[in-house]
Amino acid sequence: MKNWQELNSGAKLNALVEASFQRPQLIFKHSIRCGISAHVLHGLQESTEQLAESVELHYLDLINFRNISNQVAADFNVPHQSPQVILIKDGKAVHNASHFSIEPQGILTAA
Repeated sequence: MKNWQELNSGAKLNALVEASFQRPQLIFKHSIRCGISAHVLHGLQESTEQLAESVELHYLDLINFRNISNQVAADFNVPHQSPQVILIKDGKAVHNASHFSIEPQGILTAA
């Protein structure tokens, strides 16, 4: 996925949080087993260039990295959903949406 960085470790999550003080960071939590998640991912991919102008993009595979997903939920006090986007700014979750509520314009407005 062009412009998307894989979020697959606690170290990468910590680096993402630090980077959020310079630029908003978007986490997309994706289940490779979910049709809704695939549909939402396709919509986000169509908006990748527009989103990448305002935020750094991170992709979290929930099936293979559930421990990181759990850490995200705990660290940012955001209940686990799939699919889900969480926008991190200045070390805090400032926007989150799940399922069909995930819209590029909502992300851009919060950024």
